[in-house]
This record gives sequence, C-alpha cells and structure tokens, in this order.
Amino acid sequence: MGEADRAAPELPVGGGGDWVDDVLLGGSGHDVALHLGGPVSRAELRRLVADEQRRLRAAGLAAGGSLAVRLPPSLSCVVTMLAGWRTGAQVALLDYRLTRYEVDEALALLAPQVVAEPTDPVTGTLRGYVDVRPRITTPATGRPAATPHALLQLSSGSTGPSKVIGRTVESLLTELDRYARLDGYPTRGERTVVLASIVHVLGLVGGLLSGLATGSQVVLPRTHTLDGIVRAITTGEGPTTLLGVPSQAAMLAAAGAPPKLPWLRRMIVGGELVKPGVRERFTRAFGAELGVMYGMTEVGVIATDVSGAHTPGLAPAHGMRVRIEDGQILLGLPASPYVGRTDRTRFVDGWLRTKDAGGIDPASGLLTVHGRLDAQVSVGGLKVDLAEVEATLAALPGVIDAVVVQGTGIEGFVTVREPGAFAALADALAARLAPYKRPRTLHLLPALPRTATGKPVRNAEVLRGAVRAAASVGAAQA
Repeated sequence: MGEADRAAPELPVGGGGDWVDDVLLGGSGHDVALHLGGPVSRAELRRLVADEQRRLRAAGLAAGGSLAVRLPPSLSCVVTMLAGWRTGAQVALLDYRLTRYEVDEALALLAPQVVAEPTDPVTGTLRGYVDVRPRITTPATGRPAATPHALLQLSSGSTGPSKVIGRTVESLLTELDRYARLDGYPTRGERTVVLASIVHVLGLVGGLLSGLATGSQVVLPRTHTLDGIVRAITTGEGPTTLLGVPSQAAMLAAAGAPPKLPWLRRMIVGGELVKPGVRERFTRAFGAELGVMYGMTEVGVIATDVSGAHTPGLAPAHGMRVRIEDGQILLGLPASPYVGRTDRTRFVDGWLRTKDAGGIDPASGLLTVHGRLDAQVSVGGLKVDLAEVEATLAALPGVIDAVVVQGTGIEGFVTVREPGAFAALADALAARLAPYKRPRTLHLLPALPRTATGKPVRNAEVLRGAVRAAASVGAAQA
C-alpha cells in the first residue's frame, strides 16, 4: 500500500477537547479499543472518560486548567488523561516510578491545579499494567495552564536533568498523521501490544493514541516477562505488532525455546540503538520482523524502518524536515518544544539540535543515526567513538548488556551471564580495539540502571553509584 492510500483523513485542529471525541474516542461502540486483562469496548471507554471528566470538574478542573497525572500503566491512567484533554485542560504526565522527591520537584515546577495519583503505593518492576483508583488532590499552589500546550512531558534524563517539553494539539495530531502514513504500521483490525511506557512519547503516541485513532486494538501485557508478553500476543487474533525498546527485543531473542507466535507480525523498537546480533536472533526465533524508529520526546517519531529492510538506514517520517550540520542531526520545527528555562542553543532559527550524530545518504535520502553526539571523545588527541567501544564490548562472549561513558577516562559498565566471564573481558577487548579506545576501567553490575523509558543511564556518577550499591549488597550477603 502506498503513502497516498494510507494517508490519514484531515484531522481537526483547534482548542478545547473536541479532538478527543473526533479522533480518539470515535468509531463503533462495539469495537474493542483496549485490552488490559480483558477487553474494553469503545462505548465503555467513552462512558468511563465522561464519568472521570465529571469527577475532575467537581475538583475544579475547567478548560484552560492544568492537570498532572502520575499513575501507573492502567485503565485509570488512560481514562484520566483523556478526561483531562476532553475538558480542554493541559495534562502533564509524570512517571509513577519517580521518587517522592522528584515528584515534589516536578509539581513545584508545573504547578498543576489538580493532581491524580495512586491511592495506594504501586510495587513490582515488571508489571505491564495495574488496577488503581486515582486519588484526586488540588494543591493550593496550582494555577491554570500558562501555555497553550495540551501535553507536558519530562525528557528521559538519561544524560542529565530532565527538561519540560510541551506538545500542542496540532503537534500531536500531526504526529498521528505521520504514523497513519507509515506503510506496515498497525491499523484497524490489527493489534498493538505496547511494552513502551504509555506516559512517554513512544508508548503514548505511537502505541496508545495511534491505536485509538486508527482502530488498532491496544493491548497492555500483565507483565513484561517473556510469559506475560506471549500471553498478551495470544489473547486475541489478528496481525500483531510489539512496540517497545531494544532491551526488550534482546530479552525475547534470548529465549531458550521461543514459542510459536503465528500472529506476531513484527516488533518495532525505539529509544536507543539495537545491539549487534539482536535483529538476527529475533527474526530467527520468531519468524517476525524487527523494525526501528528514531524519535525524541520533543517531536515524537522522526524516521523509521518499520520492516527492518533498510538497516541501518531510516526513512524520515512524512513532513519531517531533517538535515545534518557538523555531523549532528537537526530538525526543522515551527516553534521550540521547550517550556520554561532551557538551553537557548538547542533551538535556533527554526532548527532543533538533537545532540544525536548521524548522516544522510545523498542517493537514498535515508538517515543513519550513529548515537549521541557527546559519544565522540578525545583521548590523547585521538578521536574515540564511545558507541563503537560500547558495541564491541556488548558483542563479547558472555556479555548481556553494556554501557560505555567518558568519566575518569573511558569507563565500561557491563552485565554478564556468568560471573566468570567478566575476568576475560579485558583480554578480549585488547584483541579487538586499539589501546587508546579501550576502557580504562570495567565495572560489573547485576543490571544496568535504566531511565523510566528503558534507556540505559549514561551518567558516570549514577553508574558508579550503582556499582557501589551492588558491592554493598554483596558484602552484606557474604
């Protein structure tokens, strides 16, 4: 099917909450919109959103107001967010895994009039969704929305402090149109099993909102374990797409006896580069494609290779203006996506500097993403690409995962299948990398620290802190 055939109908753009009914909640009431342990029809979802909207209005939320949603993946999270938008309010999404300190700092910065949080603490690191009832509070410091943005999000914070990013209704609808034009992306009659967090841009727009807009059934697995994901895939019929991050694809690809999943059409991942060998292992294990998307919280999806046919090249999504300047990927945008204080050098003359390194093939127009621009460091006057070092380290026998950063020199942090494998890594690297490229120090971790979106943390201090914490636990257990 060509781009013209898949183009979305013209979407209404404007103020208020009409776009929720027109784009996200329309369609036959009998159709299944969501599946969280059981099916939720569009009629039921509309009823729940209307009920929650009345509850929020009773708490004082009105058009032009501000709502912060800090709920785990759940039907309540989806309903509360949609109810806030339907009211015409600005909705800020906060990850429920943030610490109380981080939450209080975010609330002080955002000053929402109404806050929706879990009534009881939520536990469990691999849960795909939870059943919760929101507790609604109205902070005395809350104020109406200060900007016209419909959505506020915090950047992932994988390399430093989070930034506040705003998306207008028009921006969200434009991104939904980009998804609707992707040949092979889930549409009506198909299913999307969403592993990515629905409060972050990939899972939110690429999974939840795209599914609601196109009629693709959105499925959240009960757990993000192999068994939980398999159960989610097999709960229904129809071509099924997994949407997640590369580490989840690697986990599935490592399954000792991969199950037969005839409905699994492909998995699409984003958020970081796919480690060497993962695509081959995944496609061999499941007979399904492994596609890749490149995007940012600031704009959503930028470029894609949905089928995995053009690796490592990615085709810029419809309407995205992409160019390369001094090896950096730049995006043409109508306005800065940042709200409040930010680095003024990030958005200049209509171009957002992504801080990602990349190149564009002049013949094909495909974009290749090389990784973070700050991954290029100088050692004794010689340039070292930390992404190359990281890929080499991750590909060594026995290594499960790896991160390489510039700290006190080049430092590597790894997880291994067997403790004995760690001792052989330095010699193995010596055979594969020039001396100036090798990590000065290698650290062993039981698991790499990750952000709420699943990206590996690349802050050297945080990583060293994780090493110290792991050592303390080991000493206490000895």
